[in-house]
Amino acid sequence: MEKKMKLKKPIVRLLQVLGIIGVILLVLVGFYFYQIHTLEKIGYSQKASHNILFSFKKDYIMSIGENKTLNAAFESIDYEEKNLDRYQKIKFQNQKHFIRNINRLIKIGYSDYEISMIVSHGDDQAVSDFTKRKKIRYLEEFYSISYAKLENYDRYIQYMDNSREDEETTVLHVNLDLDKEDYEDSVEVKNFSIDMFVNKHHGLSKKFKVDDLVTINKKYTVTNDKVQANNEAYQAFIKMQKDAEKEDMHILVNSCYRSYEDQEQTWATYQKLYGDNYVLRYVAKPGYSEHQTGLGFDLASTTSNIFAESKESKWLFDNSYKYGFIYRYPKGLESITGYNYESWHYRYVGKEIAKYIEDHNITFDEYYIKFLDKS
Repeated sequence: MEKKMKLKKPIVRLLQVLGIIGVILLVLVGFYFYQIHTLEKIGYSQKASHNILFSFKKDYIMSIGENKTLNAAFESIDYEEKNLDRYQKIKFQNQKHFIRNINRLIKIGYSDYEISMIVSHGDDQAVSDFTKRKKIRYLEEFYSISYAKLENYDRYIQYMDNSREDEETTVLHVNLDLDKEDYEDSVEVKNFSIDMFVNKHHGLSKKFKVDDLVTINKKYTVTNDKVQANNEAYQAFIKMQKDAEKEDMHILVNSCYRSYEDQEQTWATYQKLYGDNYVLRYVAKPGYSEHQTGLGFDLASTTSNIFAESKESKWLFDNSYKYGFIYRYPKGLESITGYNYESWHYRYVGKEIAKYIEDHNITFDEYYIKFLDKS
């Protein structure tokens, strides 16, 4: 018969201890992952949850609940426990140095409300640059305006001092670069879109291409020369023109798409005829004309040589927004649009934008700054 092997008592005790330690470790690991899961369920990342547990802040976090700024704080190497209560009161922004910048702004002396305002008005670089300056005086005056830009603060101050305009007008004008000379330091618009913005500070290169450029049927044009437009805008024009005809209105296209080279010729012709002062006021430099987008339409009437006095002009003013067109350069708003009043110039922007502009009685320039500007 084989003899049964008996373990020595010290070994048995060791195995028992190891078994107990193993059970304890399993319990601890299970407890750890349970706590992590609890924090993840209310919106914290695994990394943030880990750091919350090891800083013994779980009860604090559970009392607060989900908070994106606290999540970012516990994920960040810049986390400072002394600022914990303040982090949770600051509106989250997805910025690389978000927590570091909050710490710096706290040190400068800004309130939680002011910090939320600052970080929401610039990207990571703009906020980081802003933290390097001393505390500013006129924060809320400018940054209670949703579209104010952090990096433009000094320009706002200078423009308001020089123009004596109010804060909202100042922000609008500076964001439109109206504090700069025309065509100075302009933004290049590279991509075609129905809501693209072109003016004396937003230009197009010679290489810019209009999407879906088509030739307008000559029955809709004043001239026998080829006139082109973006197809979506053209189809909207046809619908508008046909509905106008039902009310005995006759609308034609005098001009639409003009290439960079066409605009060069137009500029040179008017400059030769009327001089520099005229072209600077009435003609866009090559690359800065809406006609290069294929979305700007110069319209004409068959009933009057003076378009502004025609019944078609009145009808368009009242109805064009229903088809996605806007009256681009209104009378009295030259300081915003940069161009003198043009009763004949309409721009296609799509029905949604056109209706908003109509309902709120604003220019496309104002709409762009408030809702579309990503620069």
